[in-house]
Amino acid sequence: MEWYQYLAAFFAGAFLANTVPHFVKGICGDKFPTPFAKPPGKGLSSPTTNVIWALANLVIGYLLLGKGNINNEHPAALITCFIGIAAMGIMLSIRFQSKDKE
Repeated sequence: MEWYQYLAAFFAGAFLANTVPHFVKGICGDKFPTPFAKPPGKGLSSPTTNVIWALANLVIGYLLLGKGNINNEHPAALITCFIGIAAMGIMLSIRFQSKDKE
């Protein structure tokens, strides 16, 4: 595998992980921070904006899955994708734990 496939696998995991909180908050009807809020990433966006942002993340993550050649024949790519999921998940958990206090 080429180096860029590992990069694609990592970011596929990151984008797919970022899909979850925005989609869940959006379909629950809750406001949640997005890059489109004011201020970006700190203000709260509407539930509809969150669903749209989640769907955009899902599409990007899916496209990167293909570029990352993620399958059982390439366990290193699977691990790299998992690392992307873990990194984004941990980063989001730290970033958003104070969202209700702001």
